Amino acid sequence: MDVGTSDGVRLGVLDVGSNTVHLLVVDAHHGAAPRSAYSYKTELRLAEFLDDDGGIAEIGVAALTEFVAEAAKIAEQVGAEEMLAFATSAVRAASNGDEVLQAVRSATGVDLEVLTGEEEARLTFLAVRRWFGWSSGRVLVLDIGGGSLEVGIGNTEEPDAAFSLPLGAGRLTRAFLHGDPPSPGEVKHLRKHVRNLLAEQSAVLAVTASASHVVGTSKTFKQLARLTGAAPSSAGPNVRRHLHREALADWVPRLARMSVRQRVELPGISPGRAPQLLAGAIVAELVMDAVGAKSLEICPWALREGVILRRLDWMGQ
Repeated sequence: MDVGTSDGVRLGVLDVGSNTVHLLVVDAHHGAAPRSAYSYKTELRLAEFLDDDGGIAEIGVAALTEFVAEAAKIAEQVGAEEMLAFATSAVRAASNGDEVLQAVRSATGVDLEVLTGEEEARLTFLAVRRWFGWSSGRVLVLDIGGGSLEVGIGNTEEPDAAFSLPLGAGRLTRAFLHGDPPSPGEVKHLRKHVRNLLAEQSAVLAVTASASHVVGTSKTFKQLARLTGAAPSSAGPNVRRHLHREALADWVPRLARMSVRQRVELPGISPGRAPQLLAGAIVAELVMDAVGAKSLEICPWALREGVILRRLDWMGQ
């Protein structure tokens, strides 16, 4: 099929994140929103397979390879004509990242592209801009993943500034929050670490004060918004959802006193995300403080959609 024609293309998008590995198959046409045709994912938690040397252990590589092989098979079965496969923080930070990529390629034939943190921020920014349109003005995009925090700001589809910080919810949970619930000392230490890292970026974050629309994307922000009163996912993607800094600040100390089991009982919190919810909430609160945002709007599109949209742009050239 000629992917440059108006007939469009069915794309498979394989996203290897720190928490989740997700295959999304979409029907894509240049100039139109991609339509989901099939979704297959698992919470592999690849970052938890890191060994003492900072590499992904063999059991983690085997689990990843097994999922990628199954995803490639499913994508072919449902008619995907092209696979866009990429990996983010967990593989990017692994000391044996190249070996992991080679192992996956040899076993499955799938080439995973490792995105830099800046590329993640830029692609997520593109997705947010397309979702909200030009009327949103100067947009500031915040994305808390499992391994990193991405930030992008700009007036066009290419952000003026885009960068990544090692402030992912999973990464910080493993490094700082060991108790269930964590001790007050652990929480205090984590807050200090996040503040210090954000303070080092003060010159960069200063440009975010000019944003006219602050947006949060991906699972952490979505679940925090639901926790603080936003509409559930069952209401659909077109319902506007916001996360207010004041409401979030009220929840942080409550989350700190809860066990993982108690957090799972909260509205909108999945069992897989409950362990890292507190760390994500602390990062969200402190980064909103750092950029002076009293609230932000949740965008249903994020990195995967940005990858798709960029591919569609190439199709139209």
